[in-house]
Amino acid sequence: MSGTLFVVSTPIGNLGDVSERALDVLRSVAIVACEDTRVTGKLLRRFGVATRVTSYHEHNEARRAPQLLERLRSGDDVALVSDAGTPLVSDPGYRLVRAARETGVPIRAVPGPSAAIAALAISGLPTTPFTFVGFLPPRGQARHRAIDSLRNVTHTVVLFEAPGRIARLLSELATVLGDRQAVLLRELTKLHEEHWWGSLGELSVRAKCQSLKGELTLVVAGRSPERPIPLETLASRFAELRRSGLAARDAARALAREHGLSARAIYQAFAVSGSGQSDPR
Repeated sequence: MSGTLFVVSTPIGNLGDVSERALDVLRSVAIVACEDTRVTGKLLRRFGVATRVTSYHEHNEARRAPQLLERLRSGDDVALVSDAGTPLVSDPGYRLVRAARETGVPIRAVPGPSAAIAALAISGLPTTPFTFVGFLPPRGQARHRAIDSLRNVTHTVVLFEAPGRIARLLSELATVLGDRQAVLLRELTKLHEEHWWGSLGELSVRAKCQSLKGELTLVVAGRSPERPIPLETLASRFAELRRSGLAARDAARALAREHGLSARAIYQAFAVSGSGQSDPR
């Protein structure tokens, strides 16, 4: 009988946020797979957990995943954790979870802290729906494409960024997305937690003038939807299209394309006579 893979969330800063269930699981498994054994070691020592740890990070994931899967198949329970927060959220772990799923190994989530969800909840921006982006590609066309893909997103976006690159990111976002409202959150749940609220342009200027340290989460408002044009303002344009020789339905379709409106609504507004009879053309 195979063991169980536990995907365990750990604190994003304040160690007091660890759950009793997480500690019970970490104590009971045969091994804890973690990004940095030093970081996870501090958490385990704080709560008297003596379980053996092994490194599992982006540089050894391809090699370590099959090893951990073999232990699972032999009957050992394994806990997967990241340095902070929920594993696989901009952290390694996909290979192991996918392999476990494909081979029938039971997988259980031990939910808990997540910087993305915590930041979204206290951002003051709309929370549903939202897009989680995580870290953007660091450079080149991949980065340009990723930022440009956010241009027309109309809901809230959550990103992660390193302190040394945050001023550049804010400037790029302000240029491409416009001066949207945003919140930059630093060191969530820690002693020196800090929130910056303002437009992307304002935050960009501030970041260029102030050195930042610690983990950063950026929450950005979506593009404001354009206000629909009142139909009554299009009457003269509809008449102009009719005078040019277009049939009523064709004129309605042309107006719909011009303004992103319903062709049927335009036709009903302008081409149906007071008696309720449609223009034959």
